[in-house]
Amino acid sequence: MVIQRWQSLLLLIAIVVMAIFSFVSLGEIQGFSESLNFTTLGFSIEGASEAVGSSSRMVLSTWPLFIVSLMSAILSLIALFSYRNLKRQKMKCAVTLLFICTTICLTALYAFYSFEGTHVSFSSSVVAPFIALFALVGAIKCIVSDERKLRAIDRIR
Repeated sequence: MVIQRWQSLLLLIAIVVMAIFSFVSLGEIQGFSESLNFTTLGFSIEGASEAVGSSSRMVLSTWPLFIVSLMSAILSLIALFSYRNLKRQKMKCAVTLLFICTTICLTALYAFYSFEGTHVSFSSSVVAPFIALFALVGAIKCIVSDERKLRAIDRIR
């Protein structure tokens, strides 16, 4: 019997979305004389002169956010290739859900509590973890459905 592998497509969506989230600009923080660009790697000053070293352009590093968001993409990739063992694949998807929830919380914490008295304007890439979250929940539902189908086939044999 051929099982429809919709969870593979949903996991691929989660991989692509979280990989893009890890490397694009998440928004801008305004409130100082300059505006700060917010990425998963940190806050950097926009429009700083090139004569100034690149290390002085970074205002605040956000490595934990980068690591957690990239790990969620990597774990989704590992779960994608774990299709032979559905229980492991489901467990890896559940762990990835925790990583994505952590990414959402860290993004909000860094954006709103890093600098007092500033205004945050997010880009559209901030919805990427939510898309990945829904894709992973759908993948888990498809995995559970496949498990039920395989148990039904085994019962018939």
